[in-house]
Amino acid sequence: MPVSRITDTFARARGESRAVLVSYLMAGDPDLETSYAAMCALRDNGADIIELGAPFTDPMADGASIQKAGLRALAHHTTLADTLKLAARFREEDQTTPIIVMGYANPVFRMGYAEFAKAAHEAGVDGTILVDLPPEEDGELREAYAQYDLSVIRLATPTTHENRMKKVAEGASGFLYFVAVTGVTGAGSADPQAIAGNIEMAKRVSGLPVCVGFGVKTGVQAAEMAKIADGVVVGSAFVEHAEKAHESGDFAGAPRGMGALAKELSSAIRTITKP
Repeated sequence: MPVSRITDTFARARGESRAVLVSYLMAGDPDLETSYAAMCALRDNGADIIELGAPFTDPMADGASIQKAGLRALAHHTTLADTLKLAARFREEDQTTPIIVMGYANPVFRMGYAEFAKAAHEAGVDGTILVDLPPEEDGELREAYAQYDLSVIRLATPTTHENRMKKVAEGASGFLYFVAVTGVTGAGSADPQAIAGNIEMAKRVSGLPVCVGFGVKTGVQAAEMAKIADGVVVGSAFVEHAEKAHESGDFAGAPRGMGALAKELSSAIRTITKP
């Protein structure tokens, strides 16, 4: 079952006394074939969980790198259905690595929550992060997901107080995505010690693994975040390799660069032994 795939990944990492690496890429950037190769490269070089971005015209939470990635994917007419097909192709040869579709509510709502949940399940997707759908508005989505054991993964921030965290945690599953900085993806970098208390509170209140993202780009930063969180999320730094490949015309450079970065990040995370 999908939630078990996520649960098993965190359990495996705990057994190895380490945090997990969650990697993000945009479906269809620079094209779908390259995205598939990139997914494999990420997995082969230490990424434990893959977040697969679904392109959207108004990505309010994303910084310049991921916004441009989405525009490139949309220019190639990449749709939510294409994103699910990409996930399904990867799942045909990988039954272990969790796949999380990350994006915005509008395309999912337009497809229909029930239809999307069924299609995501059939594609081997484990859950979603819909960044603009708050807990107060996702009841219908959660009902649809419950039929297929899909995870509703929610966001928390340094400004999420304990009472609000209880609401964020209500009905959430898989893991909690802690946004380390105020702002959009790729913006600045966080001070791990400044947010360590927030993360401990998020773990305690939610009972879920907590992964930290936004602003993590290097192995050094990833290792610091691995000290305080169950997982480290990296997105913009991977997407920038797709941008370079698009500009150069060497699409093979995208999976190659993403794989090298995943190896650097994974190796750095594994230097931190967790209790």
